[in-house]
Amino acid sequence: MSAAAPADVRYQAVIGIEIHVQLRTASKMFCGCSNDAAEAAPNSRTCPVCLGLPGALPVINRAAVRHVIATGLAIEASIPPATRWDRKNYFYPDLPKGYQISQYELPLASAGRLVVETSRGSVEVGITRAHLEEDTARLIHTRLGDRPVSLLDYDRSGSPLMEIVTEPVIHDAETARRYAEELRLLLVTIGASHAAMESGQMRVEANVSLRPVGTLPFGTRVEVKNMNSFRSVERAIEFEIVRQETALRAGEPLIQETRGWDDDRGLTYHMRTKESSDDYRYFPEPDLPPLRLDPAWLDEIRRGLPELPSARRQRYRDELGLSAYDASVLVNDAAATAIFESAHAADPDLPPKKLANWVSGEFLRLSKGEEGGLTADRVSGAQLAALVRLVEEGGISGTSAKQVFVEHARSGRPVADIVAEAGLAQIGDRDALRAAVAEVIDAHPAAVADVRAGADKAIGFLTGQVMKKTRGQANAALVRELLREALADDPTDPPDLRPEDHREPRP
Repeated sequence: MSAAAPADVRYQAVIGIEIHVQLRTASKMFCGCSNDAAEAAPNSRTCPVCLGLPGALPVINRAAVRHVIATGLAIEASIPPATRWDRKNYFYPDLPKGYQISQYELPLASAGRLVVETSRGSVEVGITRAHLEEDTARLIHTRLGDRPVSLLDYDRSGSPLMEIVTEPVIHDAETARRYAEELRLLLVTIGASHAAMESGQMRVEANVSLRPVGTLPFGTRVEVKNMNSFRSVERAIEFEIVRQETALRAGEPLIQETRGWDDDRGLTYHMRTKESSDDYRYFPEPDLPPLRLDPAWLDEIRRGLPELPSARRQRYRDELGLSAYDASVLVNDAAATAIFESAHAADPDLPPKKLANWVSGEFLRLSKGEEGGLTADRVSGAQLAALVRLVEEGGISGTSAKQVFVEHARSGRPVADIVAEAGLAQIGDRDALRAAVAEVIDAHPAAVADVRAGADKAIGFLTGQVMKKTRGQANAALVRELLREALADDPTDPPDLRPEDHREPRP
């Protein structure tokens, strides 16, 4: 047992992140089998190549290579003129050949970076490499009667998989989570992957070690797996940092191991002793030649990249005047980005902040299914812009506009038709509203007396009564103005009162 650490020793966490991403391709990495394992019956998407049968030869999937190169360009990595394939040897039931075709010494992308925003500001995360390999089969642990069994589904075996590895430059759990979130957003934006963690399309593994502050050598590295959400990534790393520090302070030895994350219990647990790269006995793949990359093809991929999330956030801030928070909310959701862009293009003169509020509020609420299962699939950007324009010009009240938005999302009908049919157009005619104001004043003498006595909230009550009388269609600002005019004892305008209290004041 090691000696206990002095109580005043402070430790720094050193974290590296490895992320495996299933790529969006029609076929597998080295064969023509369909790459739709999640939708297929078990063991129905296999052939001699992905089953590793003797004599079967692999053929490289061009689309998978393109996705990795696009990712490398998006993270500002270096793309080599030529790369090669390697065999990674290990024996496990989910690897039918007994080895995995991967890349070791010459990855498709290296020395990249990704800037992420945290509660402490911007952090640049260095990325060591992004390389291409084939996925393993899927192990299913279950029971047959009273007997525990492990079943194998080879549909996933041979699917194209990209592995992205950071430098060990992350020092806290929050930054690790933000990095994983930002990388997922980038991959979805460029179309490389759906990257859904809940279905295993994106798997995050963290290598965590501790060292005394001010020292350079790394501590004992522990790999943490089985983190199925971004929240789990943060919680698992936080737990592991505390666990290791507690052990070091108590003088307990740490071993290089792989630990799983138990989300229900909120702790990591031992899975197996961690192997090193030497244990894999890498050597060049003899069945595949080196891959030479055409510079013209690289230029084509570079030109085809869409606007990346970081650039879009910057544009929203600099050109549209949105806050950093508003820009992040819009950009971090692909559907919100698309509808905002469509609505802004339909009516560029609308205040971007007003439009952003509708997208981040009502649109995202529908997108998350918070309206009785209703989704935002039918929402049109042009129709959303038309609705916001109606509100801005006083043609409809904000409350009525939300009702119209829900109906548009339900039916896909034009906003103008919904407003006309429901009779929701806002009443802005002063003469028509004066009649309603006079009726309310006559019906509520106590509130009128309170207003004249200086009771600020009473005018809010009267405004509410006028709104009720007009079924919410009156222009509230104009109602308040007409009430002030009708109740003023002298030409001086009373204070700017707010309709906060809709209860009738006591006499």
